[in-house]
Amino acid sequence: MMETIQNHKREFGIGAIILAVLLIFSFYEYHEKKQAELAASQLELNGNVDLREVSLAFRNSDRITEILVDEGDTVKKGQVLAKLDTQDLNYRIDVTKSQIAAQQAVVDKMHNGTRPEDLAQAAAKVNAAKAEKDFLTADYNRKMDSYNTSGGKAISRQAIDDAKAKLDVASSKLTEAEQANNLAKAGPRAEDVAAAEAQLKGLQDTLAGQEYTLSQSELIAPQDGVIRSRLLEVGDMASPQRPVFRISLDTKKWVRVYVAEPDLGKIHEGEAADVYIDSYPDKPVNGTIGYISSTAEFTPKSVQTNELRTALLYEVRVYVDDKDNVLRMGMPATVKIKL
Repeated sequence: MMETIQNHKREFGIGAIILAVLLIFSFYEYHEKKQAELAASQLELNGNVDLREVSLAFRNSDRITEILVDEGDTVKKGQVLAKLDTQDLNYRIDVTKSQIAAQQAVVDKMHNGTRPEDLAQAAAKVNAAKAEKDFLTADYNRKMDSYNTSGGKAISRQAIDDAKAKLDVASSKLTEAEQANNLAKAGPRAEDVAAAEAQLKGLQDTLAGQEYTLSQSELIAPQDGVIRSRLLEVGDMASPQRPVFRISLDTKKWVRVYVAEPDLGKIHEGEAADVYIDSYPDKPVNGTIGYISSTAEFTPKSVQTNELRTALLYEVRVYVDDKDNVLRMGMPATVKIKL
């Protein structure tokens, strides 16, 4: 009796094992079938999140006096991020403004012409010079008559020569006064006015350049983004060749993946895709295929695929709509595309 019971137990155990093996085998076949169906209906690719970055540097070379943001800070377009020392530049701007004021006065004087008072003064000098010449002419004639009448006894030849020399000087002064009066009436030459205006314009252009340089003494965020790196500190000497910040721009984000040539014909630009990351494995980020390379390349080492790394693949960018801002630069991601 006991032997019969043991035989039944042994047979039951063997049957249970066989049943378990059959169940496992059936589950395996079912799983393989589902995986094959899934592979046929969905393309799964692995890659990394990428986005646009910009390195910000000052246009001017001077010492940094203020840094207003730090790593991880969110910045808005137009926000001031850092400032330079502008004391020397402000001094040069003040000097240029003074030069412009002085030159402007010169130009205004030329355009306004000679004042009535200056014209009257020039005319008065002509009259004075003419009167002096008339007096010396009469004196010279009187002495000459006396000399001729007396045969040179009433007055000496030296006196005649002195009178003639004074008359010549008076004639020259009259000519000079008349020319000065004519210049006063005519006003400045057109060439002189043009030269003065050109000099004024040059000073104004210099001031505009200095003021533009002053405006570049503040480092401004070009777009909305996040400060990834702060590369210089207050007191450092800035220059166009030394970036102060590196910013990740809040423009388009994308996942860079690589597709084998047999799968290239299964996808196209504008096709929808789901992007998964390890932090939210059950919450996909909506994406769209936006770029498919026309040139094959070797698979980068950062990309994990089941194919050989020597296989030629095509780069694909899947642009994402990351409203919750969960994707970060370099983050690994899985892209799933329904076929």
